[in-house]
Amino acid sequence: MELLSALANMALLASAVRLTVPILLTALGAVYSERGGVVNIGLEGIMIMGTFFGASVTHLVATALPVPGAEAGATHAIAPVVGMLAAMVAGVLFSLVHAVVAVTFRVNQIISGVVLNMLAVGLARFLNILFFGVATQSPGISGFEPWSVPVLRDVPALAPIATGISPVIPLALILLGLGHWVLVRTVFGLRLRAVGEHPLAADTLGINVAAMRYAGVLISGALAGLAGGYLSIEQGRGYLEGMTQGRGFIALAAMIFGNWWPLGALGASALFGYFDALSLRVVHTRIPYQFITVLPHIATIFVLAGFMRRAVPPAADGIPYTKEEA
Repeated sequence: MELLSALANMALLASAVRLTVPILLTALGAVYSERGGVVNIGLEGIMIMGTFFGASVTHLVATALPVPGAEAGATHAIAPVVGMLAAMVAGVLFSLVHAVVAVTFRVNQIISGVVLNMLAVGLARFLNILFFGVATQSPGISGFEPWSVPVLRDVPALAPIATGISPVIPLALILLGLGHWVLVRTVFGLRLRAVGEHPLAADTLGINVAAMRYAGVLISGALAGLAGGYLSIEQGRGYLEGMTQGRGFIALAAMIFGNWWPLGALGASALFGYFDALSLRVVHTRIPYQFITVLPHIATIFVLAGFMRRAVPPAADGIPYTKEEA
């Protein structure tokens, strides 16, 4: 009964929503990349870069760049916005490395992504020592001003999920709907999917395969960087080494579970977010805490084991393309 009451806790659901956001944003980015035919295992590393630069730039703006003629609160309101943009820029630049290596030089995409993940860990630690004098964490920062849903916040049962909402949460839902519309209804989405399914046919029709694949990878970098910025600015209120906790890999599993579509990735991300929230809250039961903490990763393994056979990736996903070899 103790466990069942915890599973139905409204505060748990509110926590699950917050923890779903970084997985969802990264999974959405993975959809763009893999629909274009490029596997981006480096999303974990891109998230790490987002966490570091998001927190660092937010701290810099809040402390060193006050707004002339404005109150201190105005600077603190602008700082997380600039930090989020910096996280996205860092994600784009880091993913550009993957795009150049995987698309232009046609290096194995899995190896390129793994190297990016290793590079991100070392680079974040080096830059943190360079800027703040310590290896594993940045100074504390302030995030966005939370807001509440006007009517629902007055309902006691719904108050936990209707109050203290980060503005990044509705932004993530908007980006999700926009992503589905782009892939299904726009010329860009059609061309991106064509490049991921049959690059030779797309090339024959005059579509620049390399440019479309670059676009998919860079979009994935921007979204993964945004997810990292959300983790450090809104959840951690500062950079902490290891704070991504494998969410980049979990996002890849969510994308596969969602069959390489944004709306499918939403359901999978929500599932992983729920287990993540459960691992943080169900700590006073008789179940060993060590088992509770690995619930998100156990869920990932079961999802991959149960749905990989039914998942249908783009036909050219992970396959380098050159017109000469085609």
